[in-house]
Amino acid sequence: MSLATEETGLKRRRIVVLLPLALFLALAALFFFRLGASDPSHIPSALLGRPVPATTLPPLAGLTRDGTAVPGIAPEDFRGAVTLVNVWASWCVPCHTEAPLLMELAADKRIRIAGINYKDAADNARRFLGRYGNPFAAAGVDADGRASIEWGVYGVPETFVIGRDGRIAYKLIGPITSENVTAVLKPEIEKALKAAP
Repeated sequence: MSLATEETGLKRRRIVVLLPLALFLALAALFFFRLGASDPSHIPSALLGRPVPATTLPPLAGLTRDGTAVPGIAPEDFRGAVTLVNVWASWCVPCHTEAPLLMELAADKRIRIAGINYKDAADNARRFLGRYGNPFAAAGVDADGRASIEWGVYGVPETFVIGRDGRIAYKLIGPITSENVTAVLKPEIEKALKAAP
């Protein structure tokens, strides 16, 4: 066998070995880029522009605000006021982080804040609100998670801006942060306040 034939065979073996490795690295880079570049808060919602789900939720037992029992959630309650609906749970770690920001948003008397308590124990939920404050004018209990499915919830926390017409204007997936309050939520709330009912 000649030296030229051996070199050609060696080059072919290198290509056979390196080609799958190069393909694997290219695919890995593509997946890494796509995962790193995606922002889960930008997942589109099929419910945007549609009326809130026709689901009535019972109140969180024993929850009060300013000495008055906090009512549950009914679809008709969303007409006439811009409402921020927050899906939360006491066991949800990011919910603890966003709780003070919800209290700040509740100071804006132009909007109403409602909460959907997701698969939580009532005692734990009340303790959570006792610790951080209760921003909710209404708080419904979603004990089995069915209502959250109807709202198109991917996981807790999630927040919706509901227009005065009772339609979903915006959906934020993930926790409320000081950054997205300024960059996204407040502008969406302002848009909803300016929109005709």
